[in-house]
Formats: sequence, C-alpha cells, structure tokens
Amino acid sequence: MSLHLLDVEPRDVVAAALGLVLDRPAPHPLAELRLTDGADGEIVLGVLGASHVVTAVADGQRLTEEISCDAVGAGGEPLPRHHRAPGYELSSTVARVGRAELDATADRLRARAAAEPGWLLGAFPGSAGALTALTAQPLAGGGWTWDTWHLYPDGETGEIVTTRSRWNP
Repeated sequence: MSLHLLDVEPRDVVAAALGLVLDRPAPHPLAELRLTDGADGEIVLGVLGASHVVTAVADGQRLTEEISCDAVGAGGEPLPRHHRAPGYELSSTVARVGRAELDATADRLRARAAAEPGWLLGAFPGSAGALTALTAQPLAGGGWTWDTWHLYPDGETGEIVTTRSRWNP
C-alpha cells in the first residue's frame, strides 16, 4: 500500500496548465514509490504538487517523464494527446466530468492504491477528489509501462487527466 495524505496545497489545479518534458533531472517528489523488475530494471514513481515524475531504468538506459505545470518552462511542450520518441510512447486524455463521477473515480483509485502492489497515490487537502495516482508494471524483455491519473475538483465538476506511457529502450 502506498497512499500518502499530503499536507501541501497543489500547484497544478487545471489540466490546461500541464506539460510534458522528457529526460530532465527529476524534481524532488512529495511522495515516491520505487519498483524493480527482478533483473536490472527499476522505476521510481513520484507525486509532484498534483502532477507526476517517473524515472525508469532498463538495459543500462534511463528515461525521465515529467508531467506538470513546470514542464513547458523547463523546455517541454503542452501535454499532447500522443507523443512518440525512440522507444517511448505516451497517450493522454482530459475529461470534464460531474462531481459524482470525479469522486467515484477518486474512491476507485484510493481502493486500488490501498489494496494492490505497484500503486502510488498522493491526496491533497481541500477535497477528497484532489489526488494524483500512478501505477507501473515491467514489460517482458525489459522496459516499463505506467498509467497516471490527475484529478482536479472544481465546484460541481472537475477534470480527470489520464496518461498511459510505455518505454522499451
């Protein structure tokens, strides 16, 4: 179980502020989870102020993915729906939902993070729906795949940003 109740105000609070930057030094996370693949591979999942950073290592190579409000200023791009680089692929979605759906999604993510290995969840103050969740699995033959959820409550609605990444060096 890797559920963290964070006592900090989130810095990212809307999907439009998110960007993607690859292979810059990982910022210090508020919470992290380190997983290994049983060989020489490792992945570190990190929660940043309602955003995330992932550092993956496999076959002697390293990839860092940061999705945050700081990513564009660090040389990245606004969060794309799809992005490809050698050995790496990202897809993302942004959905505006009613508060009931946002809260139900938050409840499902909390339950999974509490019960299943390989999950990291950071919950922010002010709303039960304000959270960032990540999970990762090793790929057969080396590399990693990971999924993330960023939930941003906004009155009677909210935004859910999901990403799915795959890296095979």
